[in-house]
Amino acid sequence: MAYYNTKQRLAGGAPINSLKEEYELYTFPNGIRLAHKQVSNTRIAHCGIMLDIGSRDERPEQEGLAHFWEHMAFKGTEKRRSHHIINSLERVGGELNAYTTKEKICFHASVLDEHFSKAADLLADITFHSVFPEKQLDRERNVILEEMAMYSDSPEDAIQDDFDAMVFEGHSLGYNILGTAETVGSFTKEDLGAFIRDNLDTSRIIFSSVSRFPMQKVIRIVSRYLEDIPATHVTRSRVGPSLYSPQAKMVRRDLTQVQCALGKTAYALDDERRLHLFILTNLLGGPGMNSRFNMALREKHGFVYAIDASYTPYLDSGFFGVFFGTERKHLDKSISLIMKEFRKLREIPLTSAQLHYTKGQIMGQLAMSEESNNSFMLMMAKSLLDVRKVETLSEIFEKIRLITSRELQDVAQEMFDESQFSCLTYFPEE
Repeated sequence: MAYYNTKQRLAGGAPINSLKEEYELYTFPNGIRLAHKQVSNTRIAHCGIMLDIGSRDERPEQEGLAHFWEHMAFKGTEKRRSHHIINSLERVGGELNAYTTKEKICFHASVLDEHFSKAADLLADITFHSVFPEKQLDRERNVILEEMAMYSDSPEDAIQDDFDAMVFEGHSLGYNILGTAETVGSFTKEDLGAFIRDNLDTSRIIFSSVSRFPMQKVIRIVSRYLEDIPATHVTRSRVGPSLYSPQAKMVRRDLTQVQCALGKTAYALDDERRLHLFILTNLLGGPGMNSRFNMALREKHGFVYAIDASYTPYLDSGFFGVFFGTERKHLDKSISLIMKEFRKLREIPLTSAQLHYTKGQIMGQLAMSEESNNSFMLMMAKSLLDVRKVETLSEIFEKIRLITSRELQDVAQEMFDESQFSCLTYFPEE
């Protein structure tokens, strides 16, 4: 089990806590939390500011506004113009980036550690002091419309967005993160300000970092830019999606290959079966070439070039999906093979050897993903916002080791009922 040890209290802030040397946590008086992991054998500092705000927090007329904010944050602040923001880290060999998801907005940077203070300053500036210049609004609006067109021209990407809208029909989890041409065309500076005021809560913000610096030094640096941010608290209620109902849909598009999505709603973040489904998803269609879907559809029959299964848990729901492209004549057979793999997991428990290898593969993948300091920095912030802790690899491995074949079969029987799957298919135009 994890233990927390109060090490030291700095003036004006909450105690620093340590979790088996995995990370340390400090809370500023305004509620913003600083999470840091010290890694001695690196000269690169990775840091980011993650906000618990995403596209699901938009109203219908605001679809795409969270992502629009992410873009406009780079277009000017109270003390920097757009070109200053772009050049600030690039000219010292660093990287500045951002992304928006259904439930998060994140601004992050990677630099030589001697420029860590510069990165922290810039991240705080674009997050809290952007002014959204009027002359930049139309320019960035056009950039986003081009981004939307790019995704629309990629059927592998477009079908995922359309499938989200189908599974979470009528709910903001089904909104396209980029928005629509109509909504993006309507956004004003006032819309951005109102969205931020309605959603920004400093107690739901994490500054996350990984570097060779000790925690005390990181606090001293970051406090210069975050400690004076005014505390804000908002009462926001995220309402979960209504009862899921499976449906099937076919869309004609200018394609040469059929694109297909199969899926349904799944377990939420606080569900104890989340790890079980994650393991099953990896077994079926994870990144390994030995995934069951890849072996059945590609290696044995040559029906697909790639097939992926994904599971994404949200605060109050989740999504499980399978995505692939194939020739039209192979579509029915491909779906049949997928359903056959689902039935196997429902009806036949994994043998001791299969269970052993399945667990070993997932643990190896998790260990390798944590080798990336940048990935760990982002994961650390998301975990603290979602489940209020960051589990160590050893804790996760222990949970995996305790999972039984029977438990996995129970989850498969609940999750992989063929009658509960929705299906969206892009067919080539006649």
